Amino acid sequence: MTPSPPAQPHAQPPEDRVLLEGPHSRRRELLLLLRALRDFLAGFRALHFVGPCVTVFGSARIGEPHPYYEMAREIGRGLGRVGFTVMTGGGPGLMEAANRGARDVGARSVGCNIVLPVEQKPNPYVDRSVDSHHFFVRKVLLFKYSYAFIALPGGIGTADEFFEALTLVQTKKIENFPIVLMGREYWAGLLTQLHDMMTAGAIDADDLKLVLVTDDVGEALAYVEHHAISRFGLKRRRIKSSRWLGEPRDDRTPAAR
Repeated sequence: MTPSPPAQPHAQPPEDRVLLEGPHSRRRELLLLLRALRDFLAGFRALHFVGPCVTVFGSARIGEPHPYYEMAREIGRGLGRVGFTVMTGGGPGLMEAANRGARDVGARSVGCNIVLPVEQKPNPYVDRSVDSHHFFVRKVLLFKYSYAFIALPGGIGTADEFFEALTLVQTKKIENFPIVLMGREYWAGLLTQLHDMMTAGAIDADDLKLVLVTDDVGEALAYVEHHAISRFGLKRRRIKSSRWLGEPRDDRTPAAR
């Protein structure tokens, strides 16, 4: 009789699933909240000195060589040249390309990585990476430090992040920061849906004016530079680090306003 193979240990479920699956004991709920707080504190501490940023969203599955990869890399270069830190989700594909573009011109490049059951490693072009166990923590970090948002072609996650930016601006939860959607043909179906929403009265015509849709990298960069730098008066200045908090001094780091 052939012995059965040893049982494999079950993989731990994602922490988001555990958090959202319903009520737990009071002790377990407290531990879950503390873990989320730990991620927030680590993210705030790591990213406090890196801004002002522009967050670039895009597919993790579109790599080199691909026209969209070069588009993302060119956007990273352009943002870096005008003094922005390029922030992405920290993964491969178009996120890597944007971070790589920033690295090409010696600009800051940071990533907010998500811890998944299938490990997503930070791409090699980030100067600083923050790992989050929860998507909602990662979203806060991607939006908290940025003055513009550029969505490249991508999947469900990219669409979710684009709509998050649009919702935050539309509801005035954040300032009217510029939002750019790159790839007219790629996003044609989504744009049709937005116009259908407007026709049905679900959104206003002015809501569509919150987004620049273009295939032209130069137009996108000029739009961001005008509506972020000029409108909000961004300038490079230094933030003093706190020695007693153990924060490293980094004289290269710009800040907003």
